[in-house]
Amino acid sequence: MRILLAAFALSVLLAVAPAHAQTPAAPLSYAGKTVLVTGSTDGLGRELALALAADGAHVIVHGRNAERGQAVVDEITGSGKGSARFIAADFSSLQAVRDFADTIASDYPRLDLLVNNAGIAFLKAPQRSANEDGYELQFVVNYLAGWILANRLLPNLEAAAPSRIVNVASISANSIDFDDVMLDRPDAHHRGYGQSKLAQVMMTIELAPAFAERGVTMISLHPATLMDTTMVKGIGVPARTTVAEGRDHVMGLITAPSLQPGAFYVDGRPVAPFDEQAGDEEARVRLVAVSIVLTDVPAAP
Repeated sequence: MRILLAAFALSVLLAVAPAHAQTPAAPLSYAGKTVLVTGSTDGLGRELALALAADGAHVIVHGRNAERGQAVVDEITGSGKGSARFIAADFSSLQAVRDFADTIASDYPRLDLLVNNAGIAFLKAPQRSANEDGYELQFVVNYLAGWILANRLLPNLEAAAPSRIVNVASISANSIDFDDVMLDRPDAHHRGYGQSKLAQVMMTIELAPAFAERGVTMISLHPATLMDTTMVKGIGVPARTTVAEGRDHVMGLITAPSLQPGAFYVDGRPVAPFDEQAGDEEARVRLVAVSIVLTDVPAAP
């Protein structure tokens, strides 16, 4: 009899409990939504593009190589799930990034997700690499391109709110020397990759509150350590994880029911950035000012 009474009491509690207390929130679906993944002709970006298309999204595929870009589009089209379009842009040129952003803004009034994934690394380079403007190349491709896209495309993201920006950063971190951001001093170029990745994290922290007020959640993340990507193979460092591991981690956050705006995620959880400069508000304000000057793109109002 006691067992029957206990079972009855439990059934009553479950019946009156709030729905959210009974089942966890379902992952977000991107079916019918428009997403942009930069650097998506290879490696992690390619895997993210395929995964989002498999969920039913329209994926804007980006890269420099038209043949590889079209191959991704053809694979998505052939799968019968989602859709895709390739738009080329060389992110070593800030003008090319601005033009790319203008094309996206014009062709896609609503953008549900921006994944700033494009990146390069010259960890063992003997000297500094620069773009056509003389700017340090890793800072341009890994950070400034994302600054331009986040700020230029905010109106499109706001039109699709709630929407998201996911900045693929890294646990690699080097503090920014604001007297030598372009790493002109001898041997300063060795800090280039870590500096560009910390800049992504700092931008995210600084811009996220204003973006959140407009319905756009921005986070940064470390996907996985030394995935077996073309970039990692190119720098001659042994891989420690797979692209599939990185994809699953990033997709877990992309589809998470909720995210903490401005947070830096590692292994699916918000953690403190790997350099204390990220917590320095004055340094973040200086980074914003530098970014505006270098890109000629203001922070979105």
